[in-house]
Amino acid sequence: MLDISLKKVQALSIGFLVVLTGGAWLIMSWPFAQSVLVGGVIAIASFFSGHRDIDSFLKTFEPPKEGQEKKQSGKSVYIVKFWLRLALIAVILLFFIRSGKADVIGLLLGLSTVVFAIILTTLSVAGHYFFRRKG
Repeated sequence: MLDISLKKVQALSIGFLVVLTGGAWLIMSWPFAQSVLVGGVIAIASFFSGHRDIDSFLKTFEPPKEGQEKKQSGKSVYIVKFWLRLALIAVILLFFIRSGKADVIGLLLGLSTVVFAIILTTLSVAGHYFFRRKG
């Protein structure tokens, strides 16, 4: 069920990004919509990368299969990747903001796409759980 929810978050994030970018273009302007798009791409890429890193980190706790050695990368590798990803996001955002081409509100709106998707997925799963229990 967890994997289904993560796939749902990923799909919803992309859907939200498309809708928010299109809406920003129609309601505001193309430069604002580009900012939404850039923020959304950064957020979704970070979410995908973080998901992959967490998966590989959790696999270090699984017993090795026959003929395989136990993976040695653990918590420290995960933490280094996390901070590197955060620093890369900061540099990219700084570049776009300092270039004057990005609208900060548009970037924030785009960066929120994953948050919107997580909230909607959480409410959906919780609603399914509670309504299923009552029936």
